[in-house]
Amino acid sequence: MFDAGRTDQALLEVNNIEVIYNHVILVLKGVSLSVPKGGIVALLGGNGAGKTTTLKAISNLLASERGEVTKGSVVYKGEPVQDLAPSALVKRGVIQVMEGRHCFEHLTVEENLLTGAYTRTASRAEIQRDLDLVYEYFPRLKDVRRSQAGYTSGGEQQMTAIGRALMSRPEMILLDEPSMGLAPQLVEQIFEIVKSVNENEGVTFLLAEQNTNVALRFARYGYILESGRVVMDGPADDLRENPDVKEFYLGVSEEGRKSFRDVRSYRRRKRWLA
Repeated sequence: MFDAGRTDQALLEVNNIEVIYNHVILVLKGVSLSVPKGGIVALLGGNGAGKTTTLKAISNLLASERGEVTKGSVVYKGEPVQDLAPSALVKRGVIQVMEGRHCFEHLTVEENLLTGAYTRTASRAEIQRDLDLVYEYFPRLKDVRRSQAGYTSGGEQQMTAIGRALMSRPEMILLDEPSMGLAPQLVEQIFEIVKSVNENEGVTFLLAEQNTNVALRFARYGYILESGRVVMDGPADDLRENPDVKEFYLGVSEEGRKSFRDVRSYRRRKRWLA
């Protein structure tokens, strides 16, 4: 079983970080958030709000895109980690599942899963046990395990990407846009599996998601980003019932459901621009 305990202590703390690309483009403007050990936290907002940049700032993958954290700190298990190599962070238990279902297309599904155990020093029997556990959570992957990943469906590729992350025995997974491009039924299935992994294995999740409705049903806490700033945060149940969130992100106001175009045309309240 994946070894990750369950307490209310902060596993990850992001403290007032700023991120600049190409030395001139300010993308994150003082983002702070906290993820409790054993929790599921949602990072919400529209396209371009800064969700993916926040995850890459945590996983230290910004350098590949000429980005850098210029202010603030990222603290994992009480220690600053913003200067670690991404591989060193993986060995500490933090792994990111990238947006877009990145798989090694020429490898089989099972070969993709096994690459997730590459950083571990584990016996063949231990790896096989973890592989069997991944297949328990994703039985569809067992059916297509000998198929080339590039020829599998979008849902199967997303399952492969998450399963590969689990093979590294993570304590925390940064999950970027898991619903992107998937049918609603598959989105529900993916989130149900995330919930089961969290509850049964104690793996902590910080997930970036545009689908606010589904994210707030499965997360326990949420942060809403706009233009590189956190504009609202709170327990998921409270955010779901918040009139601003309903209006701007769920397409519902006190007058009833509105079209996305109508919602986006409304003038935002002053506190959303703070």
